[in-house]
Amino acid sequence: MRALGRTTAQSSEVLWSAFFLLLGGLLLALLLAGPPPPAASDAPLRQRVVDRGLLRVVTVNSPVTYYRVHDEEAGLEYELARGFAAHLGVDLQMMVAATFGDLFATLASGEADLAAANITATAARRAHVRFGPPYMETVQFVVYKAGSARPREPADLIGRSIAVVAASSYVETLRELAESTPRLSWVERDDADIEMLFEAISDDRLDLTVADSTVLDVHQRFFPELRRGFELTQAQPIAWAFSSESDDSLLQAANAYFSQLVGDGRLAAIKQRYHAYLPRYDRVNTLYFLRHITTRLAPLVPYFRRAAEETGFDWILLAAIGYQESLWNARARSPTGVRGLMMLTLSTAKQMKVKNRLDPAQSIRGGARYFARVLKRVPKHIPEPDRTWFALAAYNVGLGHVED
Repeated sequence: MRALGRTTAQSSEVLWSAFFLLLGGLLLALLLAGPPPPAASDAPLRQRVVDRGLLRVVTVNSPVTYYRVHDEEAGLEYELARGFAAHLGVDLQMMVAATFGDLFATLASGEADLAAANITATAARRAHVRFGPPYMETVQFVVYKAGSARPREPADLIGRSIAVVAASSYVETLRELAESTPRLSWVERDDADIEMLFEAISDDRLDLTVADSTVLDVHQRFFPELRRGFELTQAQPIAWAFSSESDDSLLQAANAYFSQLVGDGRLAAIKQRYHAYLPRYDRVNTLYFLRHITTRLAPLVPYFRRAAEETGFDWILLAAIGYQESLWNARARSPTGVRGLMMLTLSTAKQMKVKNRLDPAQSIRGGARYFARVLKRVPKHIPEPDRTWFALAAYNVGLGHVED
């Protein structure tokens, strides 16, 4: 037993010696390696975005902000965000919030790096988020339906059904107005966006709402009976929203990015692309267009789709050419002798093997083939989307006049 005891003691000494040697080695390695790097959460936000290789931007689905066309992303906010991601050298992820309230909740949770959704930089919001440089301005209006009594002053709002998007800047505006208009009442809808409220007004299920001038100008194309009442605010800035945390590295990067956009003219070009058509709004023509979609376009869709498959164009582009040329009128005639839905000259029709210019199927197929030929003749050095724009102009007036 004593011999066994001596063997156990010796083994314990060996184990303890090995443990201390291992511990000493680890300590020496840590000393040589220096202090540990900071945790990812301690790094500046811009650096975290760069290290992640991804800029996360939360937005809302709207023709004013962000939308998808044939699985391709588009919209003014998308264009700006894509440029900012390229400025940082990272990829872009657009995150769509279900409601405007969710937009700010997503930003506050850290799931998004910034919010870009036509956000008005109001005093109340500045208490919770920080804003980047303004890139547009907007004015809030009361919105009503043509044919109903136009609201001209706050007293005209009393007794009428009013609903606004919950968590929007419109709520702040109505609360301020209610201080001087005690009987003013409204409903804040967290289950509806501005398009739903516009539709409710159009369908006589709601009297009034509040909207930005930029939002209303775009949506009047879809709801031509909407009208502006009186102004509720002066011009207000629109800007990106950032978290209220003290780290402003990403905000400073956005400031530099927008400074470049202004300096080289890119901001003006992007706004031109999405807003240049707004002053040319024609309510009567819009009503005709919406009516023709049902009465004239519907039976023509199979022909446009067939021609699109043959030529590789989007059928909607071909349909747009047809509407511009003839208002989808298969028997259209011009003083210069062009005929049919796609308004082909007699010589063009022969070249495109169209025997009857008044036959809509033949006219659409011939027009699609002719547009493809015109597009090929546009100089190769002109990039898209300008090549298509030049081809559209040449389809109408001839490539020679476009070159002139």
